[in-house]
Amino acid sequence: MPLPTGVPADLLTNRSDVASAERKLAQATAKIGAAEADRYPSISLTGSVGTSAIRAGDLAKYSSVSWSVGPSITVPVFDAGKRYATVRIAEAQRDQAFATFHSTLLSALEDVENALVALSREKARAGKLAEAAKNYREAARLSRSLFETGSSNFLDVLDAERSLYSAEDSLIQSQVAIAKYYVTLAKALGGGWVDPVDAATPLIVDANTGPHAREALR
Repeated sequence: MPLPTGVPADLLTNRSDVASAERKLAQATAKIGAAEADRYPSISLTGSVGTSAIRAGDLAKYSSVSWSVGPSITVPVFDAGKRYATVRIAEAQRDQAFATFHSTLLSALEDVENALVALSREKARAGKLAEAAKNYREAARLSRSLFETGSSNFLDVLDAERSLYSAEDSLIQSQVAIAKYYVTLAKALGGGWVDPVDAATPLIVDANTGPHAREALR
């Protein structure tokens, strides 16, 4: 199944480099929040449970159990701006991670664009080569007909066959290049598709490539 030429940008998340850069950016962003929270007092609710039982049988008695619950507050001491500097460092790391993510994303978009352009150009070239091969095939057929009626010599048939073989070879090479560009496009998008490949109809079909000159001698 051919890949669509118009693809949403979120398909690029299938690429391992883009996904890795995005996760690193998210991690760096989370560190800013942690560093910022460390600058302010923290309040927590703590509690404890104890027992005064001496024997195992007294453990179930409510009178032997004591407990306490209460809040606690932790206030940062003066650190000469160390915590603030930690926040600034985290922000700088976040900016660096964003620059890396942005660069990775642009590189991925460039890979996709190059693959699409190369595929489009090769498909247009293949169309022209197919038309040329069709014309050379007709010319070879006419040349054989003229040879069979005695209106042409065998050298003309060989020249026509040689031109046909060259045109068909160029067409086959172009079709192979198209298949390669499809693979390149799939790699640029990160792959990840699970649909089976339809191999019922081959992309490249060899036709009219038999020994035409031998047929002309019959």
